[in-house]
Amino acid sequence: MRTAIASACALLITAAAHSAGTTPASPPAASPATPAANASVAAPVSSNAATPAARTASTKGAASTKGAGSWNLDRIDDATAMPSIGPGAHGAAALRAQVLLDRAHFSPGEIDASYGSNLRRAIAGYQAANGLQVSGVVDEATWKALDADTAPALTNYTLTAADVAGPFVPIPHDMMEKAKLPALGYASVIEEIGERFHASPKLLRRLNPNAAFGAAGETLRVPAVNAPAAVPNAAKVVVSKSDSTLAIVDASGRKLAQFPATMGSEHDPLPIGEWKIKAVSRDPVFHYDPSLFWDADAKQAKAKIAAGPNNPVGVVWLDLSKPHYGIHGTPEPSTIGKTQSHGCIRLTNWDALTVAASVAAGTPAILQE
Repeated sequence: MRTAIASACALLITAAAHSAGTTPASPPAASPATPAANASVAAPVSSNAATPAARTASTKGAASTKGAGSWNLDRIDDATAMPSIGPGAHGAAALRAQVLLDRAHFSPGEIDASYGSNLRRAIAGYQAANGLQVSGVVDEATWKALDADTAPALTNYTLTAADVAGPFVPIPHDMMEKAKLPALGYASVIEEIGERFHASPKLLRRLNPNAAFGAAGETLRVPAVNAPAAVPNAAKVVVSKSDSTLAIVDASGRKLAQFPATMGSEHDPLPIGEWKIKAVSRDPVFHYDPSLFWDADAKQAKAKIAAGPNNPVGVVWLDLSKPHYGIHGTPEPSTIGKTQSHGCIRLTNWDALTVAASVAAGTPAILQE
């Protein structure tokens, strides 16, 4: 059967509904995919298990970011070469920190090799969960903890015929134009690969300056975001308005994972309270009703927006017991944690799928200041 869900995100969702914790139907080709088996690991220059004490002097002092602007990717897996990562940092060390945090389930959001608000949140969350001094800076102690993950930060991925088959169609901004499309798939190969490997298109171009991003057989250098293990089942989900994060927490209160989130606005505030996750719907269809948007063009009509990663609620919808509210993905991962929403809790598509795999019907969802 198909279900309908009215939302304070100013939408109506219809999708093949799956109770949380059940096996979903196979997603359409437009949905984000798990990195394929042809993602071969590039050999690191040196082991990142090297003794942290051998780091350069620039790692001393939590606020230091000296040397943190280097793009010397040949040394990205050399633990002794990594300086502290804090405000102003960009390049190989920031990229390495983002990848290791992503694999540790403390998501920096879209990986872009730069220190920003989402990376700061990820670092602080990881530090708190691992008994480290919470500074929001990757200092020597934090590098030592992250370096327990010895896999390379980058990997090689070879484009397949399916990757480049498309169809790739520009996504219009106007809802009425979106409604004319049979699916809200990817607009380009680079968008598809960026979402698969949690990376900004700008970063992918930086990593692959000579790539065409269009031919099967082309090998790309990408972030190695395959986590060694899935996030365990959640005892509860905690959404923190003040920190713009969503956390998965176990029965003892320990934080298992954290993700940057966009939530609420002056017009559509986050509904503070204790709720529950009712169900998970994958590949939802969006029913646009301009009367529900405070900022919509009143001249527009109701419209049905097809499923796909560029659907306004992304690739998954987690229905909350608070009527008309949910947790969902987004077609614009670069905006997560940096903009406002129409009341609901928005994550990157890949983070929303991770949360969906960790919860079950009845999982508490605590929405707090």
